Amino acid sequence: MASDARILIVGDHEDTLYALESALVPLGHRIARATSGDEALKQVLRGRVGLLLLDVRAPGAAGLEVVRYMRRLEQTQHIPVVLLTGFGPDQELTTAAFGLGVADLITKPVDPWSLRTKIRYLYEAHQRHVALQQQLRDLRAVTGATVTSAPQRDALVPQQRESRVTPAQDRT
Repeated sequence: MASDARILIVGDHEDTLYALESALVPLGHRIARATSGDEALKQVLRGRVGLLLLDVRAPGAAGLEVVRYMRRLEQTQHIPVVLLTGFGPDQELTTAAFGLGVADLITKPVDPWSLRTKIRYLYEAHQRHVALQQQLRDLRAVTGATVTSAPQRDALVPQQRESRVTPAQDRT
């Protein structure tokens, strides 16, 4: 499935961005970078982001703030988000992240093979979802044109008459 949607990696350390990018390059998808939550939001709002790999502690708008904002907008609410954290297990963060619909929460240091596998699955699932949504819009456009030229609905459905059985008819 050819797509120009990018995987957007967000973090404030150049070495971390490089390591994540190096781990994901073998997937063959376009990869973009952002060094702050604010910059990430701008890129997401411009479109063509198919997955967001976001550090919880991104400068500017923090990771959860970025996700909160994305989930309020129709154009970005279905983009998969994977959060990265260096804090280890944190029940409060986990609850908040999954409550916002984050696809996964990964603890640093990141295993490149595991990251690639998760990102491949999430990205491709999202691309299939986008393709199905487009097919649905196309079908609605085609059937919408047909329906407007079809006879009225009431003309297609025979009217049912209410029938009552009278006591005299009931005896026969």
